[in-house]
Amino acid sequence: MSFKKKAAAVAVLCALGAASLVASAQTIRIANQGDALSLDPHSLNESLQLSVTANVYETLVGRNNDLSLAPLLATSWKQTSPNVWRFELRKGVVFHDGTPFTADDVVFSFARAQGDGSDLRATLSDIKAVRKVGDLAVEIETNGPFPILPDVISLTMIMSKKWCEENQATKPVDRRKGIENTASFKANGTGPFRVRERQPNVRTVFTRNGTYWGKIDGNAQEIVFTPIANPATRVAALVSGEVDVMEPVPVQDIARINAAPTARVITGPELRTIFLGMDQKRDELLYSNIKGKNPFKDKRVRQAFYQAIDIAGIQRTVMRGASRPTGLLVGPGINGWTAEQDKRLPYDVEAAKKLMAEAGYASGFEVTMNCPNDRYVNDGQICQSVAANLARINVKINLAAETKGTYFPKILRRDTSFYMLGWTPTTYDSHNALSSLTACPDDKGTGQFNLGAYCNPKLDELTKKIQSESDKAKRNELIKEAFKLHADDIGTLPLHQQSLAWGVSKKVELVQLADNFMYFKWMSIKP
Repeated sequence: MSFKKKAAAVAVLCALGAASLVASAQTIRIANQGDALSLDPHSLNESLQLSVTANVYETLVGRNNDLSLAPLLATSWKQTSPNVWRFELRKGVVFHDGTPFTADDVVFSFARAQGDGSDLRATLSDIKAVRKVGDLAVEIETNGPFPILPDVISLTMIMSKKWCEENQATKPVDRRKGIENTASFKANGTGPFRVRERQPNVRTVFTRNGTYWGKIDGNAQEIVFTPIANPATRVAALVSGEVDVMEPVPVQDIARINAAPTARVITGPELRTIFLGMDQKRDELLYSNIKGKNPFKDKRVRQAFYQAIDIAGIQRTVMRGASRPTGLLVGPGINGWTAEQDKRLPYDVEAAKKLMAEAGYASGFEVTMNCPNDRYVNDGQICQSVAANLARINVKINLAAETKGTYFPKILRRDTSFYMLGWTPTTYDSHNALSSLTACPDDKGTGQFNLGAYCNPKLDELTKKIQSESDKAKRNELIKEAFKLHADDIGTLPLHQQSLAWGVSKKVELVQLADNFMYFKWMSIKP
């Protein structure tokens, strides 16, 4: 074993040992394959980070445990004109440092989340203004009618204006540049849990907020969150009782955990779609042996890649059945999804070879593929399988798999030619995926996660119409038309929706949501 591996193993053991020392009847110890990269709720639009920070910070509108909209820092909301919504704010709420929550914090937080360095800009790009209309009321004006605005802002977390100003954290950090500020490692929200201790990539300890305005259904007084990258170590920690909850469970270990006397696996469908993106903007790829041109600008090459991927084989051997192959960027449970459209192009190596030859690449080419190895279920293995598949059409993949801590900053600054990404529409509506993943990127945040810069102006027009259309039947027809355009263009290479698998002690009760958010307020543990 190398020195680095030994050091990592010792760090995990020390973290688990420390967690055991503080364990009590109402302490729940959680292990995940990765850590939240920051405590700043606006710095990275990544579900693990948002899941962690959503226990500390709150939004105006949140979610119930059936994913329906719920009042949080806003008690009610209504449209006062086609382009304006009014939100009445909750009385008597204080931040963890005792500062009262007011409309000023809402106005500040939306400006912060829309500003430079924020990873939430894409979600909020069509908000024109947020205005204070009283100490406990705000108006949000949009550029046009926006009937799903309450859904859209359900992950825009509210920070204390006073605290951010005092701690020089008025702007979110830009994770693409690796910058940090006080909000990266300290937190001051209104949520049901506070951050007591933060050791990045080692452990984070949360304690129940004794001044919380609302009811906390679970009995957890303390949460100890520990990143454990090695899947076997995570499983062993759960089975031995060193941790109470862990995710994701490797698909090959589900039966083993279910056979253990102290633990079980909770499974369910996830709303996340895993797909591959390609640089379609640069005239020459950054990481390829083809000089002077970009093969991915040719639809025939994109389609050849698509048809060369044996998704059924990946489902069978890599995912062990715990995935659902898809032909769309959204899956069941997202408004606008239809089974009719969710059909993949056939896996056909010979057809793929023919397309490559027609495009002038019969001998193939080399390209680097960027992948995380600790973010999605079996992400590294999926990329290895894709590389093996593409070798059949003479494409040599130089696989660059790395931890998400360095992976996301790299691809988010578009320093990539071919990459993997997973996406859960935070609004549970197809508009979110269209606006974030398929729209032509602009400087206001639209298309922010369209990292390959695919662009179809007609699709953009449809996306804007979808945003403002209030008639559901008409709206869904527009969504259908938009997805057809994207599919015909082979804008991305959709793979599958992965399944959720959480390992849970039989002493613990919790709520598993299809968006893979883990809320501590719904967790309880038996003595």
